[in-house]
Amino acid sequence: MAKPTSKASAKVLAPGSHALVTGGSSGIGKATARQLLERGMNVTLLARDPAKLDAARAELAVASQSEQRIGIVSVDVSDRPRLEASVAEAIATLGSPTLLVTSAGIAHPGYFSDLPIDIFERTMAVNYFGTLYAIRAVLPAMLEAGHGHLALVSSGAGLVGLYGYTPYSPSKFALRGLAEALRGELKPSGIGVSIVYPPDTDTPQLAEENKTKPAETKAITATADTWSADGVATAIVTGISQNRFTITPGTEMRVLNRFHSVLAPALNRYFDQLVAKVRREQALNPEEVAATAQNVSPDA
Repeated sequence: MAKPTSKASAKVLAPGSHALVTGGSSGIGKATARQLLERGMNVTLLARDPAKLDAARAELAVASQSEQRIGIVSVDVSDRPRLEASVAEAIATLGSPTLLVTSAGIAHPGYFSDLPIDIFERTMAVNYFGTLYAIRAVLPAMLEAGHGHLALVSSGAGLVGLYGYTPYSPSKFALRGLAEALRGELKPSGIGVSIVYPPDTDTPQLAEENKTKPAETKAITATADTWSADGVATAIVTGISQNRFTITPGTEMRVLNRFHSVLAPALNRYFDQLVAKVRREQALNPEEVAATAQNVSPDA
C-alpha cells in the first residue's frame, strides 16, 4: 500500500505553487516538470541551451492549464553569480519556490588515464557545485516561508563506483553526502530533502555517454535495466509526495541502496569477470579496439 501524501509535501506540491527544475529542458528534468505541471504547479526550467528551453516550454504547455505559467532561464548551473541572478529572477516572476529539483548533470565516461583533467573538473563543477549553488540560491526564500523541498538527482553510480565513470561517480557520491548532511540541518526549519538514485535512463545524456563508454563499461551497464525518463519522474514526484529522503526507482536501485556495502565484494567480483571477458575478446580483435578508441567503425 502506497504511503499517503504528507501534510508538508501537500503544501510543497500544491496547485499554484512554484517549482524550479535545473536541467529542465530534456530528460529526467523535463519529464519531472511535466508531472509537476499536471499537478497544477507553476514551473521554471533552468538549462543552458535557449533553443532547447523554448522547445521544452512549447511541449510542456500541452500539460498545463491556461492559468499556469512556465518560466525558462538560460544559465550554466556551474556559473554561481549567473545562477543566483537567474534564481532571483525566477522568484521575482513566479514567486517563492516550494520545490527545487536539481536534475542538471553531465557525464563523459572513459579510461581514467586517457581523460583530460578538465573533464573531471567540469563534471564536478556541474554535477556537485551546480547543485550546491542552486540550493543556496533558493534556500533563503524557503526558510522565510517555513517550508519547501529539495530533490537532488544523483545516480546509481552514486551508490557504487563504476568502471569508466571516474569523473562522474565521485560527483554523484558527493551529492549523497550533501543530502545526508542537509537533511538533519534543514528538517527543524520545515525543509524536506530527497536524494534520487536513478538507474540508466533513456535520455539524450545517455546517448552522449554511449559515444565514449569503454567496452568494459558497456558490458557492465548492459546488465541493468534502462528506465524511461517518465518512469523516473513518476518515482521522483511520488517520493516527494511521501516526503521520502531516499528515492530509488526500481528494485535494482532499492536493493543497491539498502545493501550496497554488503553487496560490494560480490559486485566487484562480477564486474571484474566482465572486464576480463571483454579484455580477452579485445585481444582477439585488436583492429576493432583501435577503431573504437577513435570512435569510428572498423570498416570506415
